[in-house]
Amino acid sequence: MPRRLSALVVAVVVSGFAVLLLTGEYASDGPVLLALGEDRGVHLGDVFVLTGWALALLAVARLLAAGRHGDG
Repeated sequence: MPRRLSALVVAVVVSGFAVLLLTGEYASDGPVLLALGEDRGVHLGDVFVLTGWALALLAVARLLAAGRHGDG
């Protein structure tokens, strides 16, 4: 599978999981940090999900950059 297609697949899958985690209800939501409505908000648990998502996308960007420079 070409490097760019692999990176695209990783980005789509990780983003999909992030959406599912952020919109679902799970046991470790944590306290609300930012209220977005009566029954919606950004919880402490969401910060960890978003941090993981951002790190994964940075890894994908590095993968693409390595491909442009001919690194492994």
